[in-house]
Amino acid sequence: MGRYTGPACRLCRREGLKLFLKGDRCNMAKCPIDTGRPPPGMHGVRRTKASDYARQFREKQRLQRYYGLQDEQLRLFFARAAQQPGITGETLLRLLELRLDNLVYRFGFSPSRRAARQFVRHQHLSVNGHRASVPSMILKPGDRVAVKDRKHSRALAKKWLEANEGKTLSPWLQLDRENYVGEVLREPTRAEIGPFVNEQLVVELCSK
Repeated sequence: MGRYTGPACRLCRREGLKLFLKGDRCNMAKCPIDTGRPPPGMHGVRRTKASDYARQFREKQRLQRYYGLQDEQLRLFFARAAQQPGITGETLLRLLELRLDNLVYRFGFSPSRRAARQFVRHQHLSVNGHRASVPSMILKPGDRVAVKDRKHSRALAKKWLEANEGKTLSPWLQLDRENYVGEVLREPTRAEIGPFVNEQLVVELCSK
């Protein structure tokens, strides 16, 4: 299955929550989630009880679309999480939160995760002083993400840092706005990631 290229708001309507695929535009008054528009499709809201598989699949789709993953990418992250000690679902979410593209978005260098992936691909960043161009790179506590000292790179980062100035940074991250450097202080807890998905249903589906 190829990458989705249709209207971003359609995905939010399908999942019933804001995925913030369009950055600050998701906070506008005409957001379909805020205005109460139904899910896409001629039948609108489902009136019958969903099966167990349907609920598992819906949670998997919600997780993929939130982080911008393909099926195979999610399977790889799940396999990695299953090999680590602890609760598999929570480990999976932590790994996704520690992806480089997600961290670029969390630091405020880009307006959305989709834009953050492009920011990484275009080599505007370095990690611990080394060039970084892989959005799926998983960082560890102590790693530092810096915008390269280039006019175009700094101009893009400055634009979105100023736009995100009023937003609260996650407590497990630290940002030096003057030097365009973000640092991972520790791994996030489940409570800090948020309740946007039931990860246990995702684990049940991926374990089949």
